[in-house]
Amino acid sequence: MVNNLKSFEKGLSFKEAEENLKRFGMNEIEIEKGKKSLSIFLNQFKDILVLILAVSTALSFLLGEFLDAIVIFFLIILNGTLGFIQEYKAERALESLKNYISYKAKVIRDRKLEVIEAKYVTVGDIVVIEEGDRIPADGVLVEGYSLKVDESILTGESIAVDKDVHSKNELYMGTYVVKGKGLMKVTSIGLNTKMGRIAKVLGETQETKTPLQVRLNQLGKILAAICITICSVIVILGIIRKQNIYDMFMIGISLAVAAIPEGLPAVVTITLAIGVQRMAKKNALVRKLSSVETLGCVNVICSDKTGTLTENKMTVKRIETVDLSIEVEGTGYDLKGRILLNGRILKNQLLDYIMMCAVNCNNAELEKIKNDLKTSGDPTEIALLVLAKKYKEYIRREVKVAEIPFDSNKRYMGVTVKYSDSSILFVKGAYESLIGRCKFYMCQDGTIKELTSYEKRIIAKKNELMCSAALRVLLMCMKFNSQDVDDMIFLGLIGMIDPPKRGVKLAISKARKAGVKTVMITGDHKLTAFAIARELGIAESFEEVVTGEELEKDEKFIEKNIDNISVFARVDPLCKLKIVRLLKRKGNIVAMTGDGVNDAPAIKEADIGIAMGISGSDVTKEAASMVLLDDNYSTIVHAIEEGRIVYDNIKKFVKYLLACNIGEVMIMLFTSILNLPIALLPMQILWVNLVTDGLPAAALSLSKGDEDLMKRKPRPKKESLFAGGLKHEIMLRGLLIGIFATLSFYLPLFKGYELKTSRTVAFATLVISQLIFAFECSTNKRNVLSMLFGNIYLLIAVISSFVLFLLVIYIPQLGIVFEVSSLKSLEWGIIIICSLFPSLFHNLFAKNI
Repeated sequence: MVNNLKSFEKGLSFKEAEENLKRFGMNEIEIEKGKKSLSIFLNQFKDILVLILAVSTALSFLLGEFLDAIVIFFLIILNGTLGFIQEYKAERALESLKNYISYKAKVIRDRKLEVIEAKYVTVGDIVVIEEGDRIPADGVLVEGYSLKVDESILTGESIAVDKDVHSKNELYMGTYVVKGKGLMKVTSIGLNTKMGRIAKVLGETQETKTPLQVRLNQLGKILAAICITICSVIVILGIIRKQNIYDMFMIGISLAVAAIPEGLPAVVTITLAIGVQRMAKKNALVRKLSSVETLGCVNVICSDKTGTLTENKMTVKRIETVDLSIEVEGTGYDLKGRILLNGRILKNQLLDYIMMCAVNCNNAELEKIKNDLKTSGDPTEIALLVLAKKYKEYIRREVKVAEIPFDSNKRYMGVTVKYSDSSILFVKGAYESLIGRCKFYMCQDGTIKELTSYEKRIIAKKNELMCSAALRVLLMCMKFNSQDVDDMIFLGLIGMIDPPKRGVKLAISKARKAGVKTVMITGDHKLTAFAIARELGIAESFEEVVTGEELEKDEKFIEKNIDNISVFARVDPLCKLKIVRLLKRKGNIVAMTGDGVNDAPAIKEADIGIAMGISGSDVTKEAASMVLLDDNYSTIVHAIEEGRIVYDNIKKFVKYLLACNIGEVMIMLFTSILNLPIALLPMQILWVNLVTDGLPAAALSLSKGDEDLMKRKPRPKKESLFAGGLKHEIMLRGLLIGIFATLSFYLPLFKGYELKTSRTVAFATLVISQLIFAFECSTNKRNVLSMLFGNIYLLIAVISSFVLFLLVIYIPQLGIVFEVSSLKSLEWGIIIICSLFPSLFHNLFAKNI
């Protein structure tokens, strides 16, 4: 490669390179030292619920209840391991940035070509770059041949940028060479590169706790307070009555086991994991379990237009010249379609030049192989090639003399080609960027006239009408024998449309009914953006549209009115972070889509960052909470619905678990107050928690969701897990279970039964009353069929739990382990009455209390 270049740079010497490495450091993006695996693992055990469980485990062990201790300890480790796996994956967000330079680079050292790891590239190095290479650092081009660089990873622009040593000579880390070859001199490495600065922003962006994490933390504090209070009451009563200290500790450990829902962390994780699996089947890959629940809180979706709301397959629909309005038939990249003027096929000299501009001012490729169409390049340029094919089977690409590459500042591109004995400069781009550079216009017979203010008004009106019709407009112009882009000849306006993806409009409507606002972000003209947004049902009035320029000019005004803005047009990708922050300041829970590296900070800042699975960069995917495997907006709405189902299911099993555990606490408290023997042994309570509570709770997590789920408004950001009267319902039901379980324990004792039998009756009453309650938690519908058969998994879980309970009662060996006795018909009568009454009382009278 080096020998093929016309000039030769000797590069740094090995000694100079070594000194520069010491001075400037390694070419690595290292924002902060990553958390060690052990630290991440230990952090999982700082949650208050886990700490209370750990205390319970220690007490069980000290009191000789080794089986209890082992089971609870196992649950703690299992929950911690699952949490560690998720957080460890999340910590890799910045690692993806490092991967962009974890490859080889070709440098010249002491006049020799050396292949080294990119992290050893240093300031002053001469790097050899050629087609397919990823650029290892920021630098300037010192020699180049037909060099084109894809910078979309930084700019979001899909068109490759031409590079030359005179004007456009900057090269950036992470971009890659799509054509040509050259030599670059390194000017910046690591965090001092453009990508490094993005990484700094990504590292500084704060991640906040999800609503679920906050709610569970609150729940842990409540349970801790209840546990300490009740245990204190028991100890005080014991001291007053001068009871045996060992018995007091036995009651204390029983209460600790009863008060803490051991299965809650595990079932929460299972429920979130099930939500992840469901979403994956609908093309939404969730990277963080806790994000599943957060999706149910989202009230704003900020979505890119192209490729997410639309197909990203442009189709030319109209051609407007100064004096002609031309219709183009066909959709997508189908070559079938006619070019019509008043219903008649049109061909003239002006259209010949328009088609020459479309073909030559174009870097896309289109080839028809039998019945298949092979395309590559920007969708807009492919659409222009399809247009030319509709006009004429073959239009020759002339020999290219020079090219003015497209960039987001100029918003136009130009190509100079040889034509006969002269040359023609063809230019295409945004109307606003080029109309002021046009001094002449071409008539349909090929004659050229001066472009007066009258013709400019006609062109402006036609541009406005096309934009209002949701068409993206390109202005085509040309100039003979000059590469100067001023005083050009206006040819025409090309109006094309990117059709909405199937189902997107319905999904937007569904989201709106669910109280979720869609905000469209696009680089389109303001009128075009509004027309598309209106067609999709995103915006109703033009006042809802704001441009990136307006955002930059008056951020305070935009912040004040952010709730009334539905579309951001002509937006630079880097504005996304600002949009997210403005929305979050107003208390919104925001989902943000993106694909390029420059989107990563906004995606990480959002409550739910969403990366494109097809077009998204690795950095964006790593920073995101969720990846769309199909790049489709509808998938986001499906994910939000699934998030709501997950949260509903969490509330169902929290209701179930806490009410049942309160019932267990109440029976222990009541029997202590009444100076009765210990009603339930720790092993019996633990069995109830793990089997009777655990299996139905896990099954509740599989509920499909109620029909009105997507007709409710999103939950407020600070809404309690116990909102909507759930706390009172849990307390009342727990109290009723506790009262009637105590009654079932007292009646056999009163009749002279053995303590073991009385405990068995109380044990059975707890089990059956809780299994009945599980059906009531499964749905908001109050009919028996919906409760019994609305969730088949719950029915199986309840039957399984009941069968396991019968095995404990009637298998002698298990009876010895759990210290229970076989039950007879009279005891079963007490059990059935005391198990049914909490449900009957709650459903008949609770609504009126």
